Amino acid sequence: MTTVTAVSSGRALSVLIASERETLTRVLAESLRSQGHRPIVEESAERASEALAATPVDALVLDGDLPGVKWEQIRAALSGDRAAAPEPMDAVERRHIAHTLRHTRGNRRNAAQLLGIARSTLLAKIRKYGLDRDPTLGRG
Repeated sequence: MTTVTAVSSGRALSVLIASERETLTRVLAESLRSQGHRPIVEESAERASEALAATPVDALVLDGDLPGVKWEQIRAALSGDRAAAPEPMDAVERRHIAHTLRHTRGNRRNAAQLLGIARSTLLAKIRKYGLDRDPTLGRG
């Protein structure tokens, strides 16, 4: 007898199972269902890829012997990039400047050179983003 235990944060997980092995798939799906999770069973790689693209899942059980698996398509569907909201340019720039200042241990001249901007421009951006009040960025 096969026993499957899913560990979760107390919420029902949506689990995509992609396999041609009927008995194993059935046992796994029943076990997950009995633990309050939602198994989605697909018997082909193509249908599993379609399901991944259409339905967000918390976990994927993929039979390594399943013929026709398009790994790039699976990776893209699992990457989560499609759900990520765009970030404002100011937030990206602030984070990049802060990272560069940490990298240079607060040396603003070196940071400006790495960023490809004038030191005066960097100083203005440091003030604009309030980075001059961040003690972790050092001074220099």
